[in-house]
Amino acid sequence: MANPPIILVRPQLGQNIGKTARAMLNFGLTDLRLVDPRDGWPNPDAGPSAAGAGEVLDKARVYPTVDTAIEGCSFVYAATVRSRDMAKPAATPREAAAQMRGLILAGENPAIMFGPERSGLTNEDIALADAVLTVPINPDYGSLNLAQAVILVAYELFQESDVTPAYQPAHPDGLAKKEELIGLMQQIEGILDKKGYFKSKDRRDTQRRTLRNLLQNAEFSSQEIQTMRGVVKSLAWEDRE
Repeated sequence: MANPPIILVRPQLGQNIGKTARAMLNFGLTDLRLVDPRDGWPNPDAGPSAAGAGEVLDKARVYPTVDTAIEGCSFVYAATVRSRDMAKPAATPREAAAQMRGLILAGENPAIMFGPERSGLTNEDIALADAVLTVPINPDYGSLNLAQAVILVAYELFQESDVTPAYQPAHPDGLAKKEELIGLMQQIEGILDKKGYFKSKDRRDTQRRTLRNLLQNAEFSSQEIQTMRGVVKSLAWEDRE
């Protein structure tokens, strides 16, 4: 298996970042990305909790937003409870590991992101993911901490074997990178904003998420993104004539 990045979105405690690094290195994962950690980075509390996994912490990269953290990735899993508000495929850690193996063999770059300890990922975060990764646990007591959630995923990735059927991405030529898709989203949202589509402030965020999910679920290739951007640009240009 390649080394899919583990993305911690707005982590709160340095100890939990250290424990995550320890969980990752136990199963051969070293690409740790931190999105806007609450207490800044480096964090002196992370090292002792890492218990010898300092190489993961030393290589950890910090990003200001989820958008920037997923650049270069073509398929993102959001570790969260399955959302009723978004029509996204859901997978257990074992299913996701098999899918990621197929994606990697096909030349794709999958990643897994986890939310802050207290609140988890927001709907805005999840809207940028292709699938939801959810852990089937005791319905009467669902209390996994951040490092526990990471270690479940890391374990399944490590155990994944060559006999697993490969996950086939939608396009043989490869999926578009996330920055390409986000560019299309921003272009469409900008034009719709000028046209007065987002009239209600109360519904604006919901409409925006729905639109982003619609585009996300299409699983565009890079060429399709370019075509869509050209179409949107032409339509906007004709309106000005």
